[in-house]
Amino acid sequence: MTSGPTVVRSAPGKLFVAGEYAVVEPGTPAVLVAVDREITVTATASDAADVVIHSDLVPRAETWRWVDGRLRYAETDGPGTLGHVVSAVETVRRLLDERGLPLPGLTLTISSGLHDNGRKYGLGSSGAVTVATIDALTSLCGLDLSLDARYRLAVISSAGIDPKGSGGDLAASTWGGWIAYQAPDRAFVLDLARRHGVEEALRTPWPGLSVRRLPAPRGLTLEVGWTGNPASTTSLVSGLHRRTWRGTASHRAFVETSTDLVRGAIAALDAGDDPGLLRQILRARQELARLDDEVGLGIFTPELTALCAAAEAVGGAAKPSGAGGGDCGIALLDAGATHDISQVRQRWAAAGVLPLPLRPAPEGIEE
Repeated sequence: MTSGPTVVRSAPGKLFVAGEYAVVEPGTPAVLVAVDREITVTATASDAADVVIHSDLVPRAETWRWVDGRLRYAETDGPGTLGHVVSAVETVRRLLDERGLPLPGLTLTISSGLHDNGRKYGLGSSGAVTVATIDALTSLCGLDLSLDARYRLAVISSAGIDPKGSGGDLAASTWGGWIAYQAPDRAFVLDLARRHGVEEALRTPWPGLSVRRLPAPRGLTLEVGWTGNPASTTSLVSGLHRRTWRGTASHRAFVETSTDLVRGAIAALDAGDDPGLLRQILRARQELARLDDEVGLGIFTPELTALCAAAEAVGGAAKPSGAGGGDCGIALLDAGATHDISQVRQRWAAAGVLPLPLRPAPEGIEE
């Protein structure tokens, strides 16, 4: 096998600041921030027909073969484990086919900074690897795509695996920095791509979709704590879908309250109103706690409860980030109060919460 050109691309992980769970409803807002830990994908063209994927998260390389425009795992000892990468490759090939362009044989090498010895930090690794794979492949094949187009390819790819996902992780990994996000109608997106093609799906307006960059808080620092208990966003969100809660008055009230507090958080960020932002983050924690008490998802673990209490004891605000049930919590603290920040970190460590040295990732740039 002869190797050809190589492209290396990275995408950052993400944290939900406010709006998780409600954001899965099309057009419902959330605030996210990209963080400075990344997944890196190296794409190398080859003269082989297969797609070979190396990842530091699986014990050996996986070989995938094209069968009728879809990739099939070449081994007989079970299914492959890199479904999000495979779906991204398939989606890029669909676009290339529509443009009459070839996709070469590929070797993909994936390196993740979003895990600890194979355990997820809860920073959106599936989204980041999807975005990085699409960026690497489209660049390798000479496609000059905007951030919006790359995000849309990522949504088409991810929604084919799990249409309940909001795509907020994909937006944060694509645009970087702080963003206000509203999810598109994923059923509309999948139907559009299936009936009219990927190219048309890149051009057509998507109902509900909105992405806007936000300024960072002026005098607050973002602190992140990891509970060491990886949680599955898919299973927790699916838990809500399986329950009769969706469509009830409680569900409508949750979405309405979440929408109100997220809009308040966005307005506070736009205005540089740090106290106003802290009030909305406190509301977000309270609303997630109410949801947890009512539905019994297990969003709040003892570690996440302790994480929030430590931040609030020094005048900050904190909450689980994302699905909860483990993974990460976030706190916004006075950036100038170094003693308070140190005290919070110490209390976290005593409660079994590992402070993570994360900072917001820089904003993405167009190719």
